[in-house]
Amino acid sequence: MNPFGSILAFAAGLLVLWLFCKLLSFPLKVLWKLVVNALLGAVVLFLFNFIGGFFSLSIPINALNALITGVLGVPGVILLLVLQWIL
Repeated sequence: MNPFGSILAFAAGLLVLWLFCKLLSFPLKVLWKLVVNALLGAVVLFLFNFIGGFFSLSIPINALNALITGVLGVPGVILLLVLQWIL
């Protein structure tokens, strides 16, 4: 193989590697943000239920509330509290 072909193959390999890393890094960032939001929302939900128990306030933990809290995080807990207050 001539030197130009080797350099071209090496550059193409680096380009493919760079594109692969870019494609993997974006979804991992989104996944990491979703995990952090879910953990923060769950902690706030459990703390709210624990402290709210002293004041007769609680948000029931079920599949829909867990989904809302998991996706939205702390704003999801606030949304559930507002919806409970309205309804």
